Amino acid sequence: MTDGGGLVGIVLVSHSAAVAESVAELARGLAAGGPVAPVAAAGGTAVGGLGTSAERIVAAAREVDQGAGIALLADLGSSVLTVKSLLLEDELPAGSRLVDAPFLEGAVAAVVAASAGAPLATVESTAADAYTYRKS
Repeated sequence: MTDGGGLVGIVLVSHSAAVAESVAELARGLAAGGPVAPVAAAGGTAVGGLGTSAERIVAAAREVDQGAGIALLADLGSSVLTVKSLLLEDELPAGSRLVDAPFLEGAVAAVVAASAGAPLATVESTAADAYTYRKS
């Protein structure tokens, strides 16, 4: 079901390391029950502040790359712009894709789909579908 033999990797890009790590932990926990897709948090700056680090994003993408593609979910503003720039500059592994999805709900949906062995296109559409989740 995957494109390159492994599972689709997920990178969570946030302005806050704590937020990225917490969302990754929640998504992993909710996807548990079998193999869990590789998930990496790329939050904050290299010195621990709020912000976005291109180096952290590239390192996280390389960490989760199993050859089946990488879904990058970003929280807002400069994190989105940084991922777009890295994609344009071909700095991320082949098959990397910025996913337009809500950060928390999209991350959980992406990790669950990727853990089930879904290909990148399905992981992306499943995460994007999280925009339609109703809470009332």
